[in-house]
Amino acid sequence: MKPSESNPASRGLNKLADGWSHQLKPLEPIDVRKTATCSELLAAMSKTAFSGRSLGEAADILYEMATDEKCFVVGTFSGAMTIAKQGLLITEMIDQGMLNAVVSTGALMCHGLIEQSGHTHFRHDPHWSDEQLYDAGYCRVYDTLELERNLEEAADIMQHVLADLPTDQALGSHELNWRIGEYVRRTVAGRGILQSAHEKKVPVYVPSFSDSELGLDTFVHNLEAADAGRPPVRIDLLRDIGDYYDRVCRAERLGIFTIGGGVPRNWAQQIGPLGEILNRRTGGKHGHYIRFHYAIRICPEPVHWGGLSGCTYSEGVSWGKFVSGKEGGRHAEEI
Repeated sequence: MKPSESNPASRGLNKLADGWSHQLKPLEPIDVRKTATCSELLAAMSKTAFSGRSLGEAADILYEMATDEKCFVVGTFSGAMTIAKQGLLITEMIDQGMLNAVVSTGALMCHGLIEQSGHTHFRHDPHWSDEQLYDAGYCRVYDTLELERNLEEAADIMQHVLADLPTDQALGSHELNWRIGEYVRRTVAGRGILQSAHEKKVPVYVPSFSDSELGLDTFVHNLEAADAGRPPVRIDLLRDIGDYYDRVCRAERLGIFTIGGGVPRNWAQQIGPLGEILNRRTGGKHGHYIRFHYAIRICPEPVHWGGLSGCTYSEGVSWGKFVSGKEGGRHAEEI
């Protein structure tokens, strides 16, 4: 701003900007009479403001990412999505070829396994105290109940899967999830994340595998195996990194679709720094420049806490995880 323009008296009507002359993008009110489909509504939202605009822009980037045949798309999911009845959304994304890899929490996979094997979650009645819920065998997740009976059913599925696993080699979480998906696909008629992942050959990585009921089931299996003099099932989560890295390196472009944050988001994104570290520390023998070109994040975590769940993609550029907007990267964040 010029010094003379800071004086309101010097700003006549002819000097006030009109937006058009500076080639600013105009906004438009949503007219629901002209938006017959969800796609049209999202497109209209991209021309509005605040979170509505972010959501519309995210939909546009998701479409471009999903239709880019040279893009390897990673979906990262955290929180209680499956117990909140959102599991079939992820299943549908896999079925439609929108995801080439999934990174998730173990809890999300466990609650999903329960649902996709024919069991039910229930709405919490606030008249029940948490002590009463515990005594009756109900586990509360905010306003929803998981049943201890359900968890025992999941443990039974895990025992069938674990009993057939090889014990002469270690497995990554994606290899174990593959076997779970294969078993459930054979024994259950319903749809689910692991069934679809097995059918579409989409790896499902759970980097915090031990932080879940599935991890506890594996621990119990190995403890009982030791008591019976049988060899344990060995889980090596570094195998996940190797498998994921190999798949990513074969891709011409990368995209990431994130719901929530936490370990799944960080684990998936750290592939960029890994490639750089390998290249630097091996003198170029291994590793190369890896960045995500497309990125969409839907997460309520605020930025100012400083954690990875809430950090912006521009912050991720400084870590070597994303192609910047100036270089053609396409990012959208709905928080």
